[in-house]
Amino acid sequence: MSTKVKRAVETAGNGAVNQERRAATFDVFRRWGYLQTQLDPLGQYLPPEPFPVAVPEGEEDAAVEARGFYCGTIGAEFMHIASAEQREWLEQQMERETPAVDQKRVLTGLIKAEIFEQVIQSRYLGTKRFSLEGLTVLIPFLERTLEVSAGLGVTTAIMAMSHRGRLNVMVNTVGREASEIFTKFEDVDPRSTMGGGDVKYHMGASGEYVSPAGERIDLRLVSNPSHLEAVDPVALGRTRAKQTRVEDELKTDGLKGDDAGLSGQLQVLPVVMHGDAAFAGQGIVAETLNMATLRGYNVGGTIHVIVNNLLGFTAVPEEVNSSRFATDIAKRLPIPIFHVNAEDPDAVMRVAGIAAEYRHKFGSDVVVDLIGYRRHGHSEVDDPTVTSPKRYALIAKTPELYKTYAKRIGVDPGAEVAATQKMFLEEQKEATQADTIPHLSVLPAYWDNYCGGGLSAEDAAIRTGIDAAAVTKLAAGLCAYPEGFNIHPKVKKLYEQRMEMAEGKRPFDYGMAELVAFGSLVTAGTPVRLTGQDSQRGTFNQRHSVLTDVETEAKYTPLEHMAEGQARFEVYNTFLSEAAVLGYEYGYSRDYPETLVLWEAQFGDFANGAQIIIDQFIAAGEAKWHLLSGIVMLLPHGYEGQGPEHSSARLERYLQLAAQDNMTIAQPSTAAQYFHLLRRQAMRSWRKPLIVMTPKSMLRHPDASSTVADLAVDGFMNVVPDRSVTNPRRLLICSGKIGHNLRVEREKRKDTGVGIVFVDQLYPWPEAEMQAALDMHPGAEVVWVQEEPANMGALFYVMPELRRMARDRVVISVKRSASASPATGSAKAHDLEERALIDLAFGAKG
Repeated sequence: MSTKVKRAVETAGNGAVNQERRAATFDVFRRWGYLQTQLDPLGQYLPPEPFPVAVPEGEEDAAVEARGFYCGTIGAEFMHIASAEQREWLEQQMERETPAVDQKRVLTGLIKAEIFEQVIQSRYLGTKRFSLEGLTVLIPFLERTLEVSAGLGVTTAIMAMSHRGRLNVMVNTVGREASEIFTKFEDVDPRSTMGGGDVKYHMGASGEYVSPAGERIDLRLVSNPSHLEAVDPVALGRTRAKQTRVEDELKTDGLKGDDAGLSGQLQVLPVVMHGDAAFAGQGIVAETLNMATLRGYNVGGTIHVIVNNLLGFTAVPEEVNSSRFATDIAKRLPIPIFHVNAEDPDAVMRVAGIAAEYRHKFGSDVVVDLIGYRRHGHSEVDDPTVTSPKRYALIAKTPELYKTYAKRIGVDPGAEVAATQKMFLEEQKEATQADTIPHLSVLPAYWDNYCGGGLSAEDAAIRTGIDAAAVTKLAAGLCAYPEGFNIHPKVKKLYEQRMEMAEGKRPFDYGMAELVAFGSLVTAGTPVRLTGQDSQRGTFNQRHSVLTDVETEAKYTPLEHMAEGQARFEVYNTFLSEAAVLGYEYGYSRDYPETLVLWEAQFGDFANGAQIIIDQFIAAGEAKWHLLSGIVMLLPHGYEGQGPEHSSARLERYLQLAAQDNMTIAQPSTAAQYFHLLRRQAMRSWRKPLIVMTPKSMLRHPDASSTVADLAVDGFMNVVPDRSVTNPRRLLICSGKIGHNLRVEREKRKDTGVGIVFVDQLYPWPEAEMQAALDMHPGAEVVWVQEEPANMGALFYVMPELRRMARDRVVISVKRSASASPATGSAKAHDLEERALIDLAFGAKG
């Protein structure tokens, strides 16, 4: 009697008991089989010993069968997933017959990947390229992922990766011509990138994938700096923007909201590739993973691929990861993690198909850990034998994967290798004759109406004001809520006061001015997206853009119900992250330029946690990659005795980053100025980041409030001159809250010999407006006054400009003493400092 027949007889006789025993045996391997998989591509580590399994009598075959499914070259971690449906689906995938693979096609991908690298090595010896050799299976893996995804309805893929293998992916996945890449190695026409540009393995690329069935996917490889994982949230933000665009188009065609949103997620796929050491070591990875199911950030699942060469520069896994696998950080989420030996292309193809199908079916992240090696050093000029001699002795003996795979499937690759080599060499020769550097990316059509370049005089032609009737109409919508909605008494009182603001009975504060700006934009067709920690209510209890029913905790957002056919309004309280969230919003702004996208720091200097995103993407993205963004950063700033972390938004850092008209840096002095600034940002025909030093105590400062008439003026004033005094002895130039404190002091002293000028736009420097303000009071001594210490704030930026413009006039400064910390932690000390600062500004001898 055969084993199968015997088992059938026993099962029939013993019924559920045998089934339970078999299930228990399989359960052991489903949970722990990945610990005994054959994942070491070089055989440099001892093979795992089979763990003992207490197999019930008669179930020995079940253990053998289960070991075959779960202890081969694929290690699957999925039993930590709470959903029984998802676990069962994965069990079925792992325990079914291995699907057929187009092995010749896989071989072609391996050959192209390998020969591309070899041609670069032979023609550009000693030039950095961050080779994919040792993990060339990534190319057929991506091809299989895209093929399956195309069949499931994906039309766009946003791809992100660090430098290793990037050039290979550009050519063999994105579909750029190899000659375009080789031209960058030739470094022709250096004048075209003087003062800008980036190295070739950081640039983005756009292309198209066409499946064997003829389905097409638009491919976007995101530009990325050397900060390896900083691109992760940027890619997801771009994905969300493209999904939202699809959703909006479907809603226009009549599809309902939830269905449209789901369709958007199904059509746009993010594929993010990581290094093993970076995935384990970079905190932004954990932040990005945490976005997976959060409202406002969910993209319907991301396929994460670890391009794992078991090295981080020169560090081995034991030095970069405290756990068994680099992927273990992902186990905090209920998502599957696949480890696969990169020297087994058939297994890799199987995992690619499972990952694509799982993401489509469950809208979930998937992690795929491709474990291979790195044939050369960190860069091709490094000698890795210095730090890993035994490993590289093994690598020297390891043939290229295409050779071992061709032998395994019984194919002679010689002719295809020769033809591929000839093709790449011809493209390399073509590159030597080029005289311009090609652009590897093409901006989508929705960028046609926007441009970059210098900040022009166009601002003067933008009319941001709205009349009193329009304000009243907007306020009615902004302060409305459904009948029977149990609004909090304090918020109800605030909404009543806001209606009085619109009716001219009460001055406008910043909170209401902001909401009127948002309302005016969404009713005119401009979407608005605002995110930040506590941004729905506002850190300082100033916004209340989302109402909470005090009995049911149901939510209501008035800005979503302003008018029929209005544009989208979104406001989200974000999780406790700066880097990932700001990167996400930057990415969103990249693919939805029509939207006013704002990120708000809880306190201004919390943006320190996102400095890489600010430096590498927001400040330098246009100069490096010719990529534009209209992202707005709202940074609460102002010295009020609340300590170092709650005072300074580090204005000096943004001014240091400012050059070549790369951004706008402003500190609006009144509620109306803030209103006009936001509208100007949305109504411009070009896109630049806007950095706003927003107020805290000044949110409700009487001198910073505005009237309905102030909202109707033409637009934002870069400089607010002082017309209230004539022939002053001193002209105090300042920005932000200190100016209002000075005005209060001037009124108290009744000192008509002091003029006070606000600089509301610091960069680009408002040359004409500032000159006019200075010329209005030609005999006055010019004094720059700031709250910040002497080594911070705008001092080093402003003083040279004022001295140049004041010509022969005296220009001095008043500021706190230089300090290692932004502010004192003592409220009493703060008051003493501010008193001294104001006295000096008015001319007291210090």
